[in-house]
Amino acid sequence: MSTERIILEVDSEAARVFESASPAERGKLQVLLGAWLKEYARADAASLAETMDEVSRKARERGLTPEILKSVLEEE
Repeated sequence: MSTERIILEVDSEAARVFESASPAERGKLQVLLGAWLKEYARADAASLAETMDEVSRKARERGLTPEILKSVLEEE
């Protein structure tokens, strides 16, 4: 799969979390964001909230718990 660089504006805390994450955790966050964006594109008339709910549901089905996500985001 080929990748492309995009630029996103996020709040300072989100930027700090991403920048302080390990390379492995950054990769996971990039995959998660990519999945959200692809789901959003497929969702035709669905709202962003519905899309995020669907991606969250799929992540939980694959074993991503709120605790794991929190530890990933807090890891330094």
